[in-house]
Amino acid sequence: MSRAKELFSVKMADTTNREGYPAYTRSLEEQYVQTLLTNTIGNTFYADSDTLLSEADALHDQMLERNPEFVAKALVFARNKGLMRLQPIFGLAKLSSISTELFAKIFDNVVLIPSDLQDFFTILEGLGRGQGGRSIKRQVTRFLNNISEYWAIKYNGRGRGYSLGDIVKTVHPKPINDKQKAIFAYLVGKEYDKTQVPQISAYETLKKTINTREQIALIQEGRLPHEVVTGVIKPDKEIWNAILHQMPIFALLRNLNTLDRAGILDENRDYITSVLNDPERLKKSKILPFRFVTAFHQVEKAWVKDVLRQAVELTFDNLSEISGKTAVFLDVSGSMKGDYLRIGSVFALALYKKTKGNGIFWTFDTRVYDPSPSMYDSILSQAEKIEARGGTDTGAPVEKLRKDNVCVDNIIIITDEQQNTGSPFYNELEKYRRSINPNTKAFVIDIAPYRSSMVPPTDKNTHYIYGWSETVLEYIAMSIKGYGSMIENINKIEIGQA
Repeated sequence: MSRAKELFSVKMADTTNREGYPAYTRSLEEQYVQTLLTNTIGNTFYADSDTLLSEADALHDQMLERNPEFVAKALVFARNKGLMRLQPIFGLAKLSSISTELFAKIFDNVVLIPSDLQDFFTILEGLGRGQGGRSIKRQVTRFLNNISEYWAIKYNGRGRGYSLGDIVKTVHPKPINDKQKAIFAYLVGKEYDKTQVPQISAYETLKKTINTREQIALIQEGRLPHEVVTGVIKPDKEIWNAILHQMPIFALLRNLNTLDRAGILDENRDYITSVLNDPERLKKSKILPFRFVTAFHQVEKAWVKDVLRQAVELTFDNLSEISGKTAVFLDVSGSMKGDYLRIGSVFALALYKKTKGNGIFWTFDTRVYDPSPSMYDSILSQAEKIEARGGTDTGAPVEKLRKDNVCVDNIIIITDEQQNTGSPFYNELEKYRRSINPNTKAFVIDIAPYRSSMVPPTDKNTHYIYGWSETVLEYIAMSIKGYGSMIENINKIEIGQA
């Protein structure tokens, strides 16, 4: 076989997608990372939550049997870079029964907040592991000794199966100081030294007072989280104003409608704008971009929508520009309807803007459409106009690129990969490389948890990328410069010392 034929020979499909269309099997490592970064164990177009959970459970077991160290690194990556919670915590629970050493090394990098710990214990119980063993109790004790008053107040409810008090009773942690001793006693309902925990004392006093002025003073002095305040009193407009000014940025984003119903949005316009449009706060918050999309679709006030538009622009503003001429293709087929399309639209338009005009943005189902994107209109405004359509032909936009004789350096396709008609993406990609540009790199952003793929792993010029955080876009910009595959980067992670 000649070198040219060898280079462009099309590998035969070895599996099918959920529609029964030819597809390829990616490595077990890639399937695992895909599950960690995209599987929220919720219903999708082609699979219900029970099916996804069963598949994820089996995949965790397979990967743990093959390479526990890779599992540990992938869990850290998914929790911190991919900003996913449930699958990394599920994987951590599984890892704890395979390697206590690896479990100890990554525990603090996966269990970041008390709700993570609560879910961890719920999963342990669901796996038939009960309370775990000494290695688990050792790590949990360290975590509990860093529990703040704020966390003790916010996360001691019973909505997650295990309250913090339940966990303290289970683990019996030895407090490292008088303050932690008071917090532990409070969590399990025992007498505690109120002088050690002024924030908790403010909360408990709030439960008993009906004077608005006293309530506001307690909320402000105790910096009480809105969830617990609204759980013990019914705030009026004045109290909501006090709550608003100490809400973390994510809480503010999630409660815009609540604040609107309370009638305090307009009078706090400058403050809300300053919080949601603060580049540093946005960067530190690590809010997933689709959270802004959700809020945007929920609020009605025009000025709030403008603030959210700017917030999304700022979220992506610090990412690297994409070098080389780039074609961005967004799947708008029926199976993408809902969150997939909302998220995909934001990513696609952000990527297009990062080309600085040296790019193409098309949408496709069984046909290709040019939405005429603007470099200046906001991402959210443009994304709002993109709607789901019909079937899926992932090869259609690449075919059009070839027939129009357009030379690009990069092809980025955002899809759930569930093709059901037309020429396969990989066939069209290889035709394009043969006739237009043999060095074109392809990036497949798969935002669904289905485990089949459009391109075989033997294609070294095609990168598979999974997840919903802005890290996905950063990774593409770096990969174009030779940064390597997602799996390679996970393998480079150095996990901490136990």
